[in-house]
Amino acid sequence: MPPASSFHLNGYAIKPGEQKLTRLVISKLPSGTVIDVPVHVFRAVEPGPTLLLMGGMHGDEVNGIEIIRRLVRRELLRPLRGSIIAIPILNIYGFLNFSREVPDGKDVNRSFPGFPRGSLAGRVAHRFMREIMPLIDYGIDFHTGGAARANYPQVRCQLGVDPEVDALAAAFAAPFTLHAALRPGSFREAAQGLGKRTIVYETGESLRLDEPGIEEALAGTLRVMHHLGMGPAGPEPVRPSIVCRRHTWLRARFAGLFRAHVENGQFVEKGQIYGSVADPYGQQSVRLESPVSGYVIGLNHMPVVNQGDALLHLAVPE
Repeated sequence: MPPASSFHLNGYAIKPGEQKLTRLVISKLPSGTVIDVPVHVFRAVEPGPTLLLMGGMHGDEVNGIEIIRRLVRRELLRPLRGSIIAIPILNIYGFLNFSREVPDGKDVNRSFPGFPRGSLAGRVAHRFMREIMPLIDYGIDFHTGGAARANYPQVRCQLGVDPEVDALAAAFAAPFTLHAALRPGSFREAAQGLGKRTIVYETGESLRLDEPGIEEALAGTLRVMHHLGMGPAGPEPVRPSIVCRRHTWLRARFAGLFRAHVENGQFVEKGQIYGSVADPYGQQSVRLESPVSGYVIGLNHMPVVNQGDALLHLAVPE
């Protein structure tokens, strides 16, 4: 953690007790329009840890963007000690194009640590690693389900490796806490390699606001701030988080029209019918049985499916 008197970002020296909105210039569109990433910084007078709150790693995942927007707008990011860096949208390109990726088709969250003369996604990741990553101690990366798949509110992290990460997830207290291995090229992998403790929060689906999941995130973020000594106690969780080290996607064995018979958050018994896939001509319909018992934490809302498409994400509780 850098000393309180030497907090430098994007060429600015931000003193204890100050707050600032700065913009990291990434590149330009072919039209010449500058693409920059707005970054909010909130500093307390008292020294303490630096917490990163980041949304919009994938431009079509609007729930994380809305979560940080509300935290900023409601003036909830005023730390009692330490600093908060809030980035509502990292992938401005994807946000403008309603897309997960940047224009070169690459995923920023598979491009860390990046390269200054690499692909556009790699350049975004490199600028983040140069400007933001050295300053932070902890982070919450807000995400959303993609491709018409809706996620039930959940925290993902590597459980049982770092007690501080486990404590961060427990403090957030999402309805579900999942063990998730690190993915090559991800922000979480890059952060762990530098000793930065981070968790991922998932809720809803792309291009749709999920109000219950947004409210869960607001409360969870305040609880994390309190856990780190940065703020007052947040709202008590409605129920204890369900910890699951095993989770699996059930995939379509047949192509056709999918209808789900269960809802997100519901517990499904082994052998229970969770949906059906029918051909579009009224000739055949196949009922789908769950091979395991678990909670529905992800559900495909796309009715037209191909063989191998992910239909249902089940978390198996301990």
